[in-house]
Amino acid sequence: MFTHPHKQKSWVTGVLALALLLAALGGLLVGSVNIPPAEALQKLWAALLGQGADDAPTRILLSARLPRLLLAASVGGTLALAGLASQTLFRNPLATPSIIGVSSGAALGAVIGLLLMGRVGFASPLLASVFSIASGLGVTLLVFALGRRGRFFGHALLLAGIAIGSLCSSLTTAALYLAGERLQAIVFWLMGGLWQANWRDALIMLPLALGGLAVLRLLAPAMNLALVGERSAHDLGLNLPRLQRQLLIMIAVTTAVAVSLTGVIGFIGLVVPHLLRLVLGADHRRLVPATALGGAVLLVSADTLARTLAAPAEIPVGILTAMVGAPVFLWLLHRRMGRTLP
Repeated sequence: MFTHPHKQKSWVTGVLALALLLAALGGLLVGSVNIPPAEALQKLWAALLGQGADDAPTRILLSARLPRLLLAASVGGTLALAGLASQTLFRNPLATPSIIGVSSGAALGAVIGLLLMGRVGFASPLLASVFSIASGLGVTLLVFALGRRGRFFGHALLLAGIAIGSLCSSLTTAALYLAGERLQAIVFWLMGGLWQANWRDALIMLPLALGGLAVLRLLAPAMNLALVGERSAHDLGLNLPRLQRQLLIMIAVTTAVAVSLTGVIGFIGLVVPHLLRLVLGADHRRLVPATALGGAVLLVSADTLARTLAAPAEIPVGILTAMVGAPVFLWLLHRRMGRTLP
């Protein structure tokens, strides 16, 4: 099954790794204050040796751009991997984490947390993150409980996810109606962005991203078998219900935490794994690392543009990913339907 000619294109992963390196360098050097490459490398090396100076370029690099870069790469890679896992879970190349309601649930929790902030004697931004993660995971558990009652788990899960996700979106809209003076800040957050990135967020997201990558690497052979269909996979010895639960947990946890830290950033989980599948074929052993790199490249690049195109103002990065992702999605849909769109 996996002798696709595209399988031999192992150079794709190397190209993506190089692209991530270049995007990371651009993210470190470019901004409201441009820092020459030699100076940036010297200051980063000095900081690594514990000899960093307390000057403006060093503070910009270490306190603002580096944690933001790590967070962007981690969230981008994580969302792309969650998209790949969703497409395998539903055996649908156009599936995304939002299809099971986790993104909508996490967004609803974050909005509630932002509205309650300062009104319950606890004004820390962590309140929104805690509510977001709890709501995202709670919605996923509800969708799973409803989905497992169906005769066909994948179809029942899909329908339950769409219904619960729509309900969460409606409740989020209702919460925005009650936001009052907080409306602009909440809407800006919902558009997705990394302007509040800090070392705490980066150090939360980076291990989670690496953990998600490791899990999918281990599950890659089973994910390959899952593509042949439930009955054939069972005949080949695959415990499909266990794999489905493992993928669902990975999608829910990583997506909920990512949304809690950066807001809703769409299309990465759809576009990146789908495009790479067209190039590399269906073998997840190659797709998993390439997808992680591709998602990181896309979000790091988009975030650099978001903070430089309209400087000193900042564009929510979710707007840029949607501007890229929507046309690509229409092209993928046209390609899948095999006919010209009206």
